[in-house]
Amino acid sequence: MQIDDLKRLRRARDTMDRDYAEPLDVAALAKVALMSVGHFQRSFRAAYGETPYSYLMTRRIERAKALLRRGDLSVTDVCMAVGCTSLGSFSTRFTELVGESPSAYRARDHSAAEHITACVAMYLTRPIRGTDTGRPQQAPERAPSAGETGQRIRSGEASGGADQ
Repeated sequence: MQIDDLKRLRRARDTMDRDYAEPLDVAALAKVALMSVGHFQRSFRAAYGETPYSYLMTRRIERAKALLRRGDLSVTDVCMAVGCTSLGSFSTRFTELVGESPSAYRARDHSAAEHITACVAMYLTRPIRGTDTGRPQQAPERAPSAGETGQRIRSGEASGGADQ
């Protein structure tokens, strides 16, 4: 992919980050990127690993989580504030990414996160695709470092190899 294409894709992604509450469609975003709709969708997926719509909805859910943690807005108000027009679609996508309904998330105690800065809270609560609850269940096992592997081999602890 060309550097100029990546710059234009970044411009469209920045538009989604900035104007997430606005009614954005793929055609308008493709126009921002100076690409045809089909080329924009293919290029966006290749560059960022997800479709433009999926990226936009993830950003909207991320912002919705922050508003729901405050607790002063209803789920419907949050839905509209982040640019979603259908409460059912919003709730379905929220549950898919977060692992619980927006109402349950709003009702949960978030006082432990009050002292965390907004940018850290956003990182820690960012929805992650491909997991059942939006976050990995456990941290992946740490691979041994090169020094540890060398010590295991020298001490005869390593398993595998041609003689087994």
